[in-house]
Amino acid sequence: MPNLPSRDELLALLQAHGQEHVLRFWDELDATGRAQLAGQLQAIDWENFDGWVKEYVLDPKPVALPANVKPAPHYPLTPRNAAEAVLYEGAGRRGEALLQAGRVAAFTVAGGQGTRLGYDGPKGSLPISPVKNKTLFQLFAESLARAQEKYRTVIPWYILTSPINDGPTRDFFKANGFFGLDPKRVRFFIQGTMPAIGLDGKLLLQAKDSLALSPNGHGGSLLALQQSGALKEMADRRIDHISYWQVDNPLVQMFDPLFLGLHDLCNSDLSSRGLVKTGPFEKLGNYCLVNGKVTIIEYSDMPEDLAKSKGPDGRLRFRVGSPAIHIIRRDFVERLTEGGRLKLPFHRAVKKVPCLDEAGAPVTPAEANAVKLEMFIFDALPLAGKPVILEADRAEQFGPVKNASGIDSVDSSRKLQQERAAVWLEAAGIRIPRQADGSLDCTLELSPRRYLDRADVVAAKDAFTAPESGTQAYFE
Repeated sequence: MPNLPSRDELLALLQAHGQEHVLRFWDELDATGRAQLAGQLQAIDWENFDGWVKEYVLDPKPVALPANVKPAPHYPLTPRNAAEAVLYEGAGRRGEALLQAGRVAAFTVAGGQGTRLGYDGPKGSLPISPVKNKTLFQLFAESLARAQEKYRTVIPWYILTSPINDGPTRDFFKANGFFGLDPKRVRFFIQGTMPAIGLDGKLLLQAKDSLALSPNGHGGSLLALQQSGALKEMADRRIDHISYWQVDNPLVQMFDPLFLGLHDLCNSDLSSRGLVKTGPFEKLGNYCLVNGKVTIIEYSDMPEDLAKSKGPDGRLRFRVGSPAIHIIRRDFVERLTEGGRLKLPFHRAVKKVPCLDEAGAPVTPAEANAVKLEMFIFDALPLAGKPVILEADRAEQFGPVKNASGIDSVDSSRKLQQERAAVWLEAAGIRIPRQADGSLDCTLELSPRRYLDRADVVAAKDAFTAPESGTQAYFE
């Protein structure tokens, strides 16, 4: 194997950090196993590793809420005054111009599996649409195809996978003909990993030839852009802005001209959508201002009195949360990942991690035995110049699939998809049957291949036939 270090070289490296135990089974491994383990060890940032062990494992400090936390300012869904109306109008035009000029790339974080949903496969291949059971990937692909058509442009699509689902994701796209997209404009690359660290500060082995590894968090997607060569490819294509979203939200409007244009006109490094929360404890990160910097404070870290505090208008002070929809300036990512390292902090999670014991027998721990380290993309906000937060219409842009049942489930997402379709059709003057309580009395689906947004539906109003009560209606 080329560049494979010897056992003695690896041992010297590991002894310097007190981790020589991971070579316990080296003599039992074949060449392939040795190459795998050696590669994993070489990938660790040993210069910082000991500091991480001390800070996040051996001597973790409780999360301290910063002093003088304030709500972060944001732009509302609709303009508050004449000046904002002029800004929004100009931003919409600017966003369209950016799309038409090919200055925007699409970026989907899709490393997750559908396990929590009872689905065996990449989450992006989960059937989710109400009538045709289109998958998340197909909905995004059709939206992208319509955006290219609408703005007479080319939008490359970058898809972040994980070691466990990269092959199945690529196979899924090939089996479906890339949903009509040019395969040369769809780029897959794999998210980085971090080794799990036992509570004693020692690396865990998942197998004799492998560390116990886990994805390094959605913040790590920025480093993956750099390490995969995607950033350079974007620069070569003269792409300035990256539209970022996570794979579990089929309602995302990934190419909203207003959002793109506002981001660009304000010269923002990192812009974010914001949702008005349904209550003080909704599980969304809170947009806050800390020492003049826009910062996300996780819902779990927000003190109850602060979460429930209200302003003079009677509304929650911290009422805007993050749905993880962003526009990111490419050169900002280049600066964050300069030198092949990502300038973001880690977050620690204490977990049960299956591993090997000293004799090489598999152990399924009954209690938490390790720390996993992840980076979150929102930690780039305090480092960003002139960050913009633009309110999003929840009903138009947020219908995530995170749980098997209840809130943010497959069922709830399908209902939200149908309700948005109904609202758009009603805006076009189409009568939609509803029950006495206002709920839909039919099953609706609009194909994003033709209907990217409300304007597309209104423009095609003469093409629709009103659905009957109790029927399914699919419009394409």
